[in-house]
Amino acid sequence: MSAAKNSTTIGWHFIILMSRQGKIRLSEFFSSYTESEKRRIIRDIAADVLPRQSKMCNIIEKGDCKFVYRRYASLYFCVGVPLHVNELLVLEEIHLFVEALDGYFNSVCELDLVFSLHKSLSILFEMFVGGMLTESNKREVLRNIVDAEGLVEELATRGEDVASQLNDGLSYQEQFQLGRKPGRRGDRNNAMR
Repeated sequence: MSAAKNSTTIGWHFIILMSRQGKIRLSEFFSSYTESEKRRIIRDIAADVLPRQSKMCNIIEKGDCKFVYRRYASLYFCVGVPLHVNELLVLEEIHLFVEALDGYFNSVCELDLVFSLHKSLSILFEMFVGGMLTESNKREVLRNIVDAEGLVEELATRGEDVASQLNDGLSYQEQFQLGRKPGRRGDRNNAMR
């Protein structure tokens, strides 16, 4: 893990939300990894975290990185952090993120993440920048998200799908996961038919 070798890193390297069956529901890498390193990390999480018993420790040291995870219902929230980071603080940050998701989706479930990935990512990016917690007030986070949605709706053309206008900030993988045909940035007519 090349990004984990930098000892001056203090934030999250990545966050991965995975179902009990091993399906990725959300993944965001705040440090730079190659595609093969990302696949290896996801494979390691599936192999090391998913089979663990509920009474086992929520921290796994793996090379130059620690996996700190927490299970909520059928989802595992797994965060990769440097070895020197306080694990209890990371568990609290994970819980704060889950509370913000709960506040937005009104008792979040796995399907909310599947069908509203862009909203989940908006909440994540509102709270964390570069893997560092920047906003811990969940009311402020939710107010900012609602304000941003209001701006999108205000600028929307009548009769046009508002969700299609949110593609500009999503990667090809995220657009595909939302059921859209990935296109160039700014292409508003790329929804799958």
